[in-house]
Amino acid sequence: MARVPYADESGSTEIKALADQIRAERGGRMLNLYKMLLHSPPVAAGWLHLFTAIRQQSKLAGRYRELATLRVAVINDAQYEYRAHVPFARKEGITQAQIDALDNWQESKLYSDAECAVLAYSDAMTRQIHVANGVFDALRPHFSPRELVELTATIAGYNLVSRFLEALMIDAEASRATTG
Repeated sequence: MARVPYADESGSTEIKALADQIRAERGGRMLNLYKMLLHSPPVAAGWLHLFTAIRQQSKLAGRYRELATLRVAVINDAQYEYRAHVPFARKEGITQAQIDALDNWQESKLYSDAECAVLAYSDAMTRQIHVANGVFDALRPHFSPRELVELTATIAGYNLVSRFLEALMIDAEASRATTG
């Protein structure tokens, strides 16, 4: 059960308009994540804008975005985020075997060099914050400067998502959903 009750979507004209925008941009659904964010319309609007950019406007290939997102969710034990993103990862070509191996990816032979670099970067950004030069340098042959910025924003953003979800104990939706 969530630590804070979900916002009333009809609470004000500002909240109703924002709820309508969220539904329009998120396939007609209002996720519990956004129901919570609606307590602060400026934060909800900024969140929507940021994650629309990360998920829908980035040049970074979706498989790298979803691999990083799932790894962040595994590290942070964020089940809502993890369950929500498995279908997207599969859609982006990540195999179930790769998903299942995320806990111990370093021991797996299932990932390409670029995927291993993304996973190592996700680990470093999530666990140590300060990324060693060698970890970052392993990304350079695979990604443009724009893609490096977008990958970094993705990892940072989904750390934000998992921390928000877990701190407020936001309930998972009954069916498949997306975060962000």
